[in-house]
Amino acid sequence: MRRRQVGMLGLAGAALLAFPEGTRAQPPQRLPRVGWLSPGYPTGTPEKGFRYGVKEAGYTDGQNIVIDYRFGDGHYDRLTGLAAELIQLRPDVLVTVGTTSTTVIKEATDKIPIVCLLGDSVGEGFVASLARPGRNITGVSMMQGTGGLTGKRIELLKDALPNATRIGLLFNPDKAVAVASIEQAGEVARRKGLVLIEAPVRQVTEIDPALETLAREHLDAVHVEAGAPMNQRDIVTLLLQHRIPVFSDLRSLAEAGGLFSYGSNLFEATRRMAYFVDRILKGANPADLPVEQASKFALVINLRTARLLGIELPPILLARADEVIE
Repeated sequence: MRRRQVGMLGLAGAALLAFPEGTRAQPPQRLPRVGWLSPGYPTGTPEKGFRYGVKEAGYTDGQNIVIDYRFGDGHYDRLTGLAAELIQLRPDVLVTVGTTSTTVIKEATDKIPIVCLLGDSVGEGFVASLARPGRNITGVSMMQGTGGLTGKRIELLKDALPNATRIGLLFNPDKAVAVASIEQAGEVARRKGLVLIEAPVRQVTEIDPALETLAREHLDAVHVEAGAPMNQRDIVTLLLQHRIPVFSDLRSLAEAGGLFSYGSNLFEATRRMAYFVDRILKGANPADLPVEQASKFALVINLRTARLLGIELPPILLARADEVIE
């Protein structure tokens, strides 16, 4: 019996020697890892656009890539802790949505490549230029505060509410994008004979007092800047309680109950972010990848909110909408 066992061992050893080194069992290869940080919600448009872009690029989460999603659920004060969680996972690329998310990630690492979605990447100081971003950051710029989009939203509001005369502006005065946007609003307001009531907010704790102030101003509508620190659903809910319609460049705000949004197409912008992730995973340096400017825009009208407030929107305006929420 022993002689047979020795013979079997010898055959096994010979079999091992017969196979080349590379065909032996290897440890599983580490999948590329991506961290996602957004102040919004898991079912929001940014995540949907990004997932679509990832699939387009040939990736399947859990098979040839791992994507760790973190959401603030509207609470900006959670983002710092969520950023720390993502850094500990040692991702190959980090994806951020919005100024606050990008800021906390940028402060946490200057080594890991960052693909960001921002209102104005250059104006906010995250990149040196669109063509040569430098550092470890690139991505998509939504053209907020540029291109006359805020003025266009004021004009759309007048189309929706021809008798409107007083408009509130909720914004963060520390954001260059917001300052440029307010200047645009002022120019259009002067031409249209509108009165603008400014409500600057720098911290989340300042939002409720600012909204209460606006509610006492007998406003016809409130424009909310993307750079304002906010829980969008809370803002819309409070203003709707006072029967004040809200409009913005943020599609998510229209989805939360705002009257309408007009701005860069958020789905397309986050879809393009997957392109940058793919390029970086294949060896590209983010400093050399030019920041893209959003080129597609969308008007989203919440008809359900209009009906709730007793607003009869002109058919011509509804016909111009890219999407109507009913």
